[in-house]
Amino acid sequence: MSVTVRVPAKVNVQLAVGGARPDGFHDLANVFLAVGLYDTVTVRPAPSLTITCSGPDADQVPLDRTNLAARAAELLAARHGISPDVHIHIDKDIPVAGGMAGGSADGAGALLACDALWGLGSSRAELLSICGQLGSDVPFSLVGGAALGTGRGELLTELAVGGTFHWVFAVADGGLSTPAVYGEFDRLNEGVQVPDPVASSTLLDALRTGDAPSLAAALSNDLQPAALSLRPSLADTLAVGTSAGALAALVSGSGPTTAFLTKDEDSARSVASALLASGTCRTARVAGAPAAGATVLRG
Repeated sequence: MSVTVRVPAKVNVQLAVGGARPDGFHDLANVFLAVGLYDTVTVRPAPSLTITCSGPDADQVPLDRTNLAARAAELLAARHGISPDVHIHIDKDIPVAGGMAGGSADGAGALLACDALWGLGSSRAELLSICGQLGSDVPFSLVGGAALGTGRGELLTELAVGGTFHWVFAVADGGLSTPAVYGEFDRLNEGVQVPDPVASSTLLDALRTGDAPSLAAALSNDLQPAALSLRPSLADTLAVGTSAGALAALVSGSGPTTAFLTKDEDSARSVASALLASGTCRTARVAGAPAAGATVLRG
């Protein structure tokens, strides 16, 4: 017996970051949008907890207890007094360490898959509580669609989306550490009074009405200067995509993946071709949004 769950990547259409808190986290106004790039997570009974991984950059994925998929299985099992004896296989298609919540997606996928495999019937609230323990982005990976994340990003308010948005994602060589990007954000803002993060009403209206040009005008990412400071070459990728006709471009989350919003699918394919031809990225992926959250495919 096995259970397979599909779980989407995300792009932050707004990432407003407050100053560092005493616990080291930052308060956020984080507008998540799930996009149609997916990892699939399959779990089956095993003598002990093990992880395997396949797909692009699978060699960069940790196969020990630091993987959020393993931690998800352990937390769920501990809550129910059972042993987390499963084999977890992750089929990667979300860029690794790319600012698109691939690791968080795997955690949410494993959690839902184990819950189904073990027949626990956990409530959505219970699953979201465990997701919040796993990491700031994990609850959204479970929910999908669009949502505003507050606190450190784990407190979600689901948002209405009025249409399909077309994106291109340029995948860079190598990753960027999220803690390193936040550390650079703190360094760049040393001595500055960082304002409290607030969601843009203009951006939320654009999502609700499906207005791509208005969404493009409102896109923002407070971590982008830090990501560019650590990886200056990303500026070239952003410029290529914009010159090729994207409505707007930004670094996705903590990077180094860059995201390009386009007017339609044909434009997205044209921008992707230009990015590939430029040599400023390793690959370019076209995807629509919003996408459903973690979904059981088989089991």
